[in-house]
Amino acid sequence: MKILVADPLADAGVAALSEHHEVDVRTGLSKPELVAVAGDYEGIVVRSQTTIDADVIAAAGRLRVVARAGVGLDNVDVEAATRHGVIVCNAPQSNIISAAEHTVALLLAVARNVPQAHAALVEGRWERSAWKGTELHDKVLGVLGLGRIGTLVAQRCHAFGMRLVAYDPFVAPDRAARIGVELVPTVDEVVERADFVTVHLPKNADTIGLINAERLARMKPTARIINVARGGIVDEAALAEAVRDGVIAGAAIDVFAAEPTTDSPLFGLPNIVVTPHLGASTEEAQDKAGTQVAEAVNLALAGEFVPSAVNVQGGVIEDVIKPFLPLGEKLGRLLTALAEDGITGEVNVEYCGDIAPADGRILGLSVLKGLLGAVCSEPVTFVNAPLLAEERGLNLREVSDPHSDDYVSLLRVSGVGRDGRTIRVAGTVLPPGDRERLVEVWNTPVDLEPAASMAFFRYDDRPGIIGTVGTGFGAAGVNIAAAQVGRRQAGGEAIMALSLDDAATREIVQTIAADIGAHEGRCISLA
Repeated sequence: MKILVADPLADAGVAALSEHHEVDVRTGLSKPELVAVAGDYEGIVVRSQTTIDADVIAAAGRLRVVARAGVGLDNVDVEAATRHGVIVCNAPQSNIISAAEHTVALLLAVARNVPQAHAALVEGRWERSAWKGTELHDKVLGVLGLGRIGTLVAQRCHAFGMRLVAYDPFVAPDRAARIGVELVPTVDEVVERADFVTVHLPKNADTIGLINAERLARMKPTARIINVARGGIVDEAALAEAVRDGVIAGAAIDVFAAEPTTDSPLFGLPNIVVTPHLGASTEEAQDKAGTQVAEAVNLALAGEFVPSAVNVQGGVIEDVIKPFLPLGEKLGRLLTALAEDGITGEVNVEYCGDIAPADGRILGLSVLKGLLGAVCSEPVTFVNAPLLAEERGLNLREVSDPHSDDYVSLLRVSGVGRDGRTIRVAGTVLPPGDRERLVEVWNTPVDLEPAASMAFFRYDDRPGIIGTVGTGFGAAGVNIAAAQVGRRQAGGEAIMALSLDDAATREIVQTIAADIGAHEGRCISLA
């Protein structure tokens, strides 16, 4: 079969592909050129330069797999690929060590003003007194996100004699303690206590702008912040103002809201170190990325299971299971959102009805992908989901029941939040067209199609709530596409589930929750 390598790929990756297939390395193709040749290939491999959008996928009639030699997938239209039955995969573990080491490099650089002193000296200025730094020893490092990269950073900084605190509601306290980290319950406590804050969170609706002017103001005036995770988690304009005004002492930033960029309010400030997204830019990381995607492409073209695939798999998965895979991810994501302070201990997955006799293990992994995807800085795949869950003290318990009173097949997911409450969500897939339905939210029956943007409220049932919620979203300019109220008895606790045409911010939902006296309100992206 033929494979197009459309961006520069490590020689080791090209060699691994060439052992089994005919490989054309054609980099720098324009979109019209790519569309013109895409139909000749069963596989396309890219990095970050080439975009594989719906037009390219539509033109590639033989295409079976798109592979990104790296972590992110911003330049691949996963939804369009899924519609055309094309597997999309990446190299999710290729840059973990490189990203952790770059974080430590920036930490040292911003602590000791290394780039500024270098620039002054090569320009002919001996400015020894101007660039006095600070030691890391006995300082507090605040880690936002204690996943694989955050843990590696913590371990390395522990060797410097730093004191470690972290926020990650999906990490068990005993696991954090084993690596010398004190878990704290809020982001605010981390930024208030830390001398250095390092960000290792995924980029999603909950984390965009997480480090804003308000949180920067909570930091010590001697504190510094490092971001090698994702652009947009730290508000660049607010950070620039905070450093310029002496609210904090400095920052080191590797990622930006818009990339590539040569224009940011952070550029030119003497106390801010910037690098052009170098977290994965090591020879070792690039070799790993190349060989890992080559392995995935070879598996896909052989019709075998692809562990690093991010969309619905083909080949070995039973037909009755396939429609439930994306639903499983959504239910996992929904459980995470409803249990805002995290799930502890056991995650229960129930397969009811026709899906019960099938081999549901891959379905359980899809639930874990959704559950962890919103809280892990590294991509979660079928192959690493169990390990990431284990690291966070989560155990997957699967139960099969061939009986389902109300539906032909039902998938139910539950877990215990840190407040001790059990939270259940459930869904099914209906004919024709494998239509997804949410049938239980917050332990309460509903009947609503999941949407890319949703909001949920839990409140005491009484007149006037629907009108107040509608007015609140209307005032915020957010259109409600569909709404469903569920309750177990009149006058008792009720939940409202809403599909929204536009994403609602946490602030909008919290305002509406206060207006209706809700016990809880959540906004969530299921995209």
